[in-house]
Amino acid sequence: MNVRDLDYICALAKHLHFGKAAEACHVSQPTLSGQIRKLEDTLGAKLFDRTNKSVRVTDIGEEIIAIAQEARSALNRMKLVAQAAQDPLAGKLSLGMIPTIAPYLIPLCARPILQDLPNLALAYKEDITERLTEGLLAGDLDLAILATPPETDRLAAIPLYVEPFWIVYPEGHDLRNLDPVKMGDVDGQEVLLLSDGHCFRDQALSICQTSPQSAVQATSLETLVNLVGSGHGVTLVPALSLRDGHTIDQGISAQKLSDKSAERIVYMTYRRQFPRLEIVNALADVICDNLPDTVFVVRKH
Repeated sequence: MNVRDLDYICALAKHLHFGKAAEACHVSQPTLSGQIRKLEDTLGAKLFDRTNKSVRVTDIGEEIIAIAQEARSALNRMKLVAQAAQDPLAGKLSLGMIPTIAPYLIPLCARPILQDLPNLALAYKEDITERLTEGLLAGDLDLAILATPPETDRLAAIPLYVEPFWIVYPEGHDLRNLDPVKMGDVDGQEVLLLSDGHCFRDQALSICQTSPQSAVQATSLETLVNLVGSGHGVTLVPALSLRDGHTIDQGISAQKLSDKSAERIVYMTYRRQFPRLEIVNALADVICDNLPDTVFVVRKH
């Protein structure tokens, strides 16, 4: 049994597909399948039920894979501790961001991070909150910038900034005559939102006084904004997604919502046992030092 064997069974448990698991591990499917069978023989336990159409983790497999995930996390911590001893601000680090943050925060902070932390090899990953959280817990991801606090005590979070919500509408819309604008002012109108699985959708719904009716299922804010520009209703966006204070593009306008709940807190999230807290704090500082005044920095340093 070796570390790669643990990688293989964890990958298969995640994907429940030999081809996808092999691709994730950068090996051939026969190699992965053969090594898993050897591990099952060594343990004397069947970890997976295999059929021509599906793969299922057995009951004993669930227990063993949980231990394997803990072991992989422990090995990763060993590597990180060794790296931190050499240079706490150097080495490899993976940073996840959700889709309503990554396209707007990266242009602000990626270059300053390179300048201020030149020995840090940062790998970015964009995904929804659920999958980034799974990556953190499994030890596959070091840090994540999320717009919701952790739901488990296995994770910790540093609040970075408060980001107001703005409402985007076509130029000439009746909302242009209102100042301030609140969510109640759009009751009865088509409010375009992101599809299920995006936390920004849930946050937007939480401040709507009625349930928005829309046939749109979009996975990006840019799609929603383009639809608004074509005359399809209105939408909500976080402040950093605006390219300037009021006008996003020709024919589209935006105003900050006056509702007290029309905002989100953005966090730097990590495992409580993560050993490189110095780099966590350094990254948080660089990010907060390069934010525009359309958001409110809450981290003090």
